Formats: sequence, C-alpha cells, structure tokens
Amino acid sequence: MPLVESGLEVLVRRRSALLRGQRVALLTHQASIDSRYADAVTLVRELPGVKVARLLAPEHGLWGAPQDHVWIDGARDAASGLPVWSLYGARREPSAAMLRGIDTVVVDLQDVGSRYYTFVWTMALALRACARYGVRVVVLDRPNPLGGALVEGNVADPTFASFVGLYPLAIRHGMTIGELAGYLNDRHSIGCRLAVVPMRGWRRAMLWEDTGLPWVPPSPNMPTLDTARVYPGGCLIEGTNLSEGRGTTRPFEWIGAPYLDAHRYAAALERERLPGVRFRPARFQPTFQKWAGRLCDGVQIHVTDARRFKPFLTGLAEIVVARRLAPRGFAWRRPPYEFEKRRMPIDILCGTDAIRKAIERGTPLPAIERAWQRDLDHWKRLRARYLLY
Repeated sequence: MPLVESGLEVLVRRRSALLRGQRVALLTHQASIDSRYADAVTLVRELPGVKVARLLAPEHGLWGAPQDHVWIDGARDAASGLPVWSLYGARREPSAAMLRGIDTVVVDLQDVGSRYYTFVWTMALALRACARYGVRVVVLDRPNPLGGALVEGNVADPTFASFVGLYPLAIRHGMTIGELAGYLNDRHSIGCRLAVVPMRGWRRAMLWEDTGLPWVPPSPNMPTLDTARVYPGGCLIEGTNLSEGRGTTRPFEWIGAPYLDAHRYAAALERERLPGVRFRPARFQPTFQKWAGRLCDGVQIHVTDARRFKPFLTGLAEIVVARRLAPRGFAWRRPPYEFEKRRMPIDILCGTDAIRKAIERGTPLPAIERAWQRDLDHWKRLRARYLLY
C-alpha cells in the first residue's frame, strides 16, 4: 500500500461532502490519478451529488501529447465526452464563459517543484479568475517530487514576472501545489474562496520514491523522476542555444551542442566539484527542436546524492562552462519565449537579469550563489506559515 494518499484520494474516500450539490469544472491532466491508476475525471464524476460540467486543461493539454510552447485549442474529451477548455493558448486565464454556471473549480495537477513549470501559474490564474467571478476553488494536493525540505535558487524579481513566474518564488521552492495555492492566494491578495484538500502521510523529507505513489509523466519531456530531479537547473538551458535534450530519450539530462567537445566539457564540469552529481561525456542527436538531426557533444548528468544535489547551481554551471569553452559558439536564446516578446528568455527563467550579467562578467559560481542567499532566507521565513506538513 502507498504510504501517502494524494488529495484526490482523500477527497474521494473522506471528504466527498466538500463537493456535494456542486456543479464542477475540473482543471486536470493525465497525471491526475490515484494509487490504483484511476483518473480524476472518472473518480470525481462518480462522487454522489457532484456534476462535472466541463474540463480545463493546462499546457500540454488533457492527455499531455503536445510539445512545449504548442498552443492548444478547445476540444471534447473522447473518454468522458466532456468539453475541454484550454488554458494554454489564446487564453491562459479562465473566462466568464468557461466559469458560467460553475460553483467550484477543482484543481488536480501534478507539479514538479520548479518555479518555471507552468501548471502552478495556470492554477494561479484560475484563482484570480474565480475570485473575480465568485467561484470557489478546491485544490487537491499532491507530493512535490523533489521533497519539501530543500529550497534553492534566487527569489524572482516581480518586475520580471512572466508565465514561468507570475509571482516571486525561489526556483526550487520546496512547496506542494496546495501550499502554493494558499501562499499565493493570501500573500498576493488574490482573495479567492479557497479550500485545499491535504494529503495523508506525506512528510517534507520525502522524495517521490518514498511515497509509494505511481509516477505518470505530467508533460512530454518529464518522463521520469530523474528528469524532475535535474529540471530546476536543466530548464535554464532553454534560455541558451545549448540543447537541453529535447528530441531525445533523456530530456534535461543530456546537455550539449555541436560546438562543444564532450570530454573537455565533462572534465571542466567535474572540476567545479558540484555536490551530489557527476558528469559523463555524452553524444546525442535530437530528432526535433534545437540542433535537430545534428550530432551534439555534451554530458549526461548523473545525480549521485539527491539530498546534496543542487540542481539550479548545476544548471548555471553547465551554462558558465559551455560559454567559457566555446565563446564563439555559445549564445543566449532570443525572445519570444513563453508569451514574453521583449525580455531575454534566460532573464525570465531566472526572474532577474542579474544572474545573466554576472555570468557575462565572469563572476565565480560561489559568488553568484551567495548573492541570492539573503533574499532566499527571507522568503523561507515568509513561506513557513503556509506549510501544511
């Protein structure tokens, strides 16, 4: 038996009265399952006195098929017959039409513990819209795959707000999606009528493997727990012309480009002596996106100690070293990126331009890390009152 019951399971087994007599819109996707692999749409529809009227879908759609940055249109779910309204395309915030006749929006999404992952921001926009139209929101909590004890990275500058960070959070925030809902709703005065259904049995020190719950990829390039573990740093590679391994079988674990030498790159990264990680020379050929069809020299990232590993610092190191070894080949990616047409992608990913500028000045990595520590410590004190576990 799993050690942890997700918020979905707690709702179904113990708190179904929360939705009795309600007409519901369900914001969900393919990773919204219980420990027996039953999906949230089926389970919520079977609750007594509950009418699921429509489905809302985040980036990658209801079934997680479209790739990143692909706009998604509305559709009808073939399995349930329900209409599906997309929140990743022409609209990212629910409209009045989407919420018409709805009493409660139920949110059941699997986050991966990194500020850039867009599902949290889809939820935040749903909170804002529901506050405006007087609709209640119920968030079903799920584990943070990276655990809830470790926090890393800078806290975003609000002037760099984007769809990869609408509100200031640390990169690796160490919160569950239910905790984030409470934090955002209160701290940023969204004012939604919010209820969070907490998990049972989850502890902050737990990694996903400790929960006993099945892993379902919440997005096409998040196939395994190994991917989620490196993602808080691996996603930074999207802000460069390095391949982050999209179009391969190991996205975010294989990093490289045709202009690098795999063995020199791996050796230089090893000399950084980053905790909990090793770098192995690797060569790969993406089938789509950056450098599609081209042989890339790079590294595979092997996490050797998940509790010591610093994924965000590691991602910065991968950029710093590639830029130093191949200054003529390396380049920052240009906008547009995630609905942002003006700012540099690396800047909205970092939530500041200070990190990019520090890299360009040749600031050592330890100094870059020290620069964000005071703000991070302050943010950790702010978040403490919103932790549920």
